[in-house]
Amino acid sequence: MEALRFIFMLTRDDRTVDNALEAVDIALRLGIRHVGFKDIGLPVEQLRILADRIRSAGATSYLEIVSPDRERELDSVKAGLSLGVDCLMGGTHVPDVLPLLAGHDVAYYPFAGHVVGHPSVLKGSPEEIARNAVEWAAHPAVTGLDLLAYRNDGNVPEVIRASCAAVKKPVIVAGSISTPEQIRTIRQAGAAGFTVGTSALEGTFPAESSGLEDQLRAVMACCS
Repeated sequence: MEALRFIFMLTRDDRTVDNALEAVDIALRLGIRHVGFKDIGLPVEQLRILADRIRSAGATSYLEIVSPDRERELDSVKAGLSLGVDCLMGGTHVPDVLPLLAGHDVAYYPFAGHVVGHPSVLKGSPEEIARNAVEWAAHPAVTGLDLLAYRNDGNVPEVIRASCAAVKKPVIVAGSISTPEQIRTIRQAGAAGFTVGTSALEGTFPAESSGLEDQLRAVMACCS
């Protein structure tokens, strides 16, 4: 079975953490090669340093857009393109974002389903979320979907299964992932990858210690 893609998010409660530069150095030293941050929490100058550090290590960078406001979302997309990130994740205004991506070599994973608020919450049934995943995945510029499955109050495994079965493009499960059991569910449901941020940074993922290095090693062990 192919290894899951683990994207380490330098975020807590949907905001990039103040010590992101220190945390990213630990992650890169451990060999983590997918690292993301949010468009909220640090000024763009520090985000640029962060993006450059990820790039210089040969890792893939992700900017996840979490603002529910249309204009703020478009500004975040423009900032991500300016930063030269490899992947844009999140956002709900897909028809408005697509024209901005023209001419840019960037992967795009918008949110599937009805996402509201901040921190973001996923509303709707598995069938409704999957229908929206199909709608977004039909666009050639959409690389895959960003699925906030554990921010939904329904049947989480079915939310993941329904969207993964409905589209041929990769589904990344994001938000509120904090246990090996959740990662196993993500794998079994057919997702291509997942994000972990808050639980590792707060030291609550089951591991040898609450230190970030042990936390990340424990998450990595769930991927093979």
